[in-house]
Amino acid sequence: MQAALEITARYCGRELEQYGQCVAAKPESWQRDCHHLKMSIAQCTSAHPVIRQIRQACAEPFEAFEECLRKNEAAVGNCAEHVRRFLRCAEQVQPTHTASAAEAQPLPAS
Repeated sequence: MQAALEITARYCGRELEQYGQCVAAKPESWQRDCHHLKMSIAQCTSAHPVIRQIRQACAEPFEAFEECLRKNEAAVGNCAEHVRRFLRCAEQVQPTHTASAAEAQPLPAS
């Protein structure tokens, strides 16, 4: 879970921050009032190209981590090495994002 949160914070930080602020501001009704912000996090993580690459490239260490969590529900600390392996894998994923034509063009001189 922490590994997923770290990656989400890195690539969808704005959405995560807005959701956190909403939850903090509405302790009685956050499940209902902040649901749309929770969904924006889900949309960001499913659409972000780097996160999609990480899901593909690091599927094996992530599945091993999830399996460890299932086997060690009462002692999730036993899975620290699995988290480290997944994060090392995620760190090595190189974005294949290519700049769009608008991003690649220099701004005209004023």
